[in-house]
Amino acid sequence: MIPTWAQIGYLVAAVCFIVALKALSSPKSARAGNALGAAGAVLAVVITFVAYKPDNLVPILIALGIGAVGGVIGSRRVQMTHMPQLVALFNGVGGGAAALVALMELGDVHAGETVAALATAFTVLVGAISFSGSIVTFAKLQELMTTRPVVFPGLPVLFVAAVLGGIALAGWLVSDPRVWVGVLLCLAGLAVGVMLVLPVGGADVPIVISLLNAFTGLTVAAGGYVLGNTLLLVAGTLVGAAGTLLTKLMADAMGRSVFNILFGAIRGGSTLGGGTASERPVISGGAEDVAILLGYANKVIIVPGYGLAVAQAQHTLRDLVEELQSRGVKVDYAIHPVAGRMPGHMNVLLAEAQVPYEQLREMDDINGDFKSTDVVLVVGANDVVNPAARNTPSAPIYGMPILNADEAQRVIFLKRSMRPGFAGIENELLYDPRTTLLFGDARESLTKLLGALKTV
Repeated sequence: MIPTWAQIGYLVAAVCFIVALKALSSPKSARAGNALGAAGAVLAVVITFVAYKPDNLVPILIALGIGAVGGVIGSRRVQMTHMPQLVALFNGVGGGAAALVALMELGDVHAGETVAALATAFTVLVGAISFSGSIVTFAKLQELMTTRPVVFPGLPVLFVAAVLGGIALAGWLVSDPRVWVGVLLCLAGLAVGVMLVLPVGGADVPIVISLLNAFTGLTVAAGGYVLGNTLLLVAGTLVGAAGTLLTKLMADAMGRSVFNILFGAIRGGSTLGGGTASERPVISGGAEDVAILLGYANKVIIVPGYGLAVAQAQHTLRDLVEELQSRGVKVDYAIHPVAGRMPGHMNVLLAEAQVPYEQLREMDDINGDFKSTDVVLVVGANDVVNPAARNTPSAPIYGMPILNADEAQRVIFLKRSMRPGFAGIENELLYDPRTTLLFGDARESLTKLLGALKTV
């Protein structure tokens, strides 16, 4: 029986999680929300140790120490461009841990305890799916394997067979809760997770990470029922609900359904284009030419993208914006929901550079301003300003809401090369007579641009 004081402590921890989740919805309060959520987790762990007085305390503490050291080192050393990979790994570990805990609890589940057996089977199956699927998403983002959809003859049949096999084994486990049946169920889940993510193109992997995160949350909630722990139920439900909503919002931002994202390649479509660079002529300029366009503008909108993160140029970009503002130029940042490789990627990147939150404007809020904008400066972005999303039904990004950069008076692209964006298709805006390209590494180009601007 859990002591009353421990139940009250768990309630406080649950409130911390709820308030933290609310705080994470705004860049201004996200840092405090993250700290509050971490404090709630520490409180829950301490209460568990004191209230339950677990056996094998030394191995548990050693495992906690190893995990804490690994987490701190990994989180501090990871580059911003690799943050999605870290999220995928953390998410996979959570799902895998939930599945292992459920397997170990099978010995305490007896025939006839239908609800407990159902919760255990669900945790094992979905936790295994989340673990293996997250490992594949990590491999795709880390480019340890191709980012293009992986489809081979017989994949649909194998996938359906694995799903049906998993459901059959789950039913078997409910009627006869044996550990070896649980192990087979876990293996089926691992196979489903791999085959679920293989056909997903690289541009859609962040959405799948969000979906698998929801899976992990649901497994933690089910595991909370198995263990009789209300706090795990609350925390898992929060993660599951938030992950599900985020997945839907991201899919809407891409203009596609979750089903199409997961199974479009199997049905014969693809989320990637050819990926080849065009040899069509473009208008390119030097830093001095671009500095003149920016220096004499009244209103400028910055569109940041993954290339900004790769070059770690956010601090130089902030200095450029401050120089423009000192000249009386109005500057805003236009943030697309799927810019970068994960939700909020650009917000976090720019917040790291101390960019004021009020300058970060979401797509729906800023799209109407492009018509009255003198210059749009696109730094390392491509697909989120590609008019093909509106004008080319055959394009893989057709229907995706984009930033209306093509409505501005002038557009400047900072690009390394003419290589297409992550979706692998050309951007017709690059060939527009109103567009100027400044080629080179984003940080080097911005540094030259800042120096040139000071002489204008």
